[in-house]
Amino acid sequence: MASSNGLFPSTLFKFDNLERPVQLHLQNVYATLGIGMLSAAVGAYVHLFTEILQAGLLTTIAAICLLIWLASTRHAKENLNMRMAIFTGFTFCSDVKLFKHLDHGFLFCVPSIIATALLGTAVVFISFSLAALYNNQRTYLYMGGFLMSALSWLLILSIGNLFFASRLLFDINLYAGLFLFCAFVLYDTQLIVEKRRHGDDDYIWLVQDRVIGGGRMFQVWPQCC
Repeated sequence: MASSNGLFPSTLFKFDNLERPVQLHLQNVYATLGIGMLSAAVGAYVHLFTEILQAGLLTTIAAICLLIWLASTRHAKENLNMRMAIFTGFTFCSDVKLFKHLDHGFLFCVPSIIATALLGTAVVFISFSLAALYNNQRTYLYMGGFLMSALSWLLILSIGNLFFASRLLFDINLYAGLFLFCAFVLYDTQLIVEKRRHGDDDYIWLVQDRVIGGGRMFQVWPQCC
């Protein structure tokens, strides 16, 4: 009886609609994503609870340099360990900055804010990724143009609000941005599948994009709560 239940774990994560190479590629993608999230958590801990390294100009420059280094390093079996190390360093440096706006006083007043943001980000990533993987029509790929246009408008809105300092524009930008990042999870998941079907198996480079999106989503949650 349990095996016939569509929510049973043995069938929930069984993607018979995907080819075996694509399934293996997705395993690599999400394993690498897990490593990136662990590195990001270490970076956050270092910023919040130690004096070793603080978010600032140096960590920003380091993250940019590591990203350029990762992009310029050829995806090959012999470079796998080096590229993974570069990726781990990038997630460490980039996600140190995510907690720049959270100090110890804020965490003392709202101690559950990190857990809430982490849970919200995880729920969005898991549910929207599963929705995209179970969609055989790949219809979410058609959202690419709309999402890029919406992202451009949000950028213009953010720049304009620097001059107007409107709370309404800030809230619109905040919640529209959260909705946009959720939609990007659908789009990026199907894009990863289609890229693998067309021969692109560079899962480390694909994951860095998801790490950046997930980090921005994590950063938005405390402001929405």
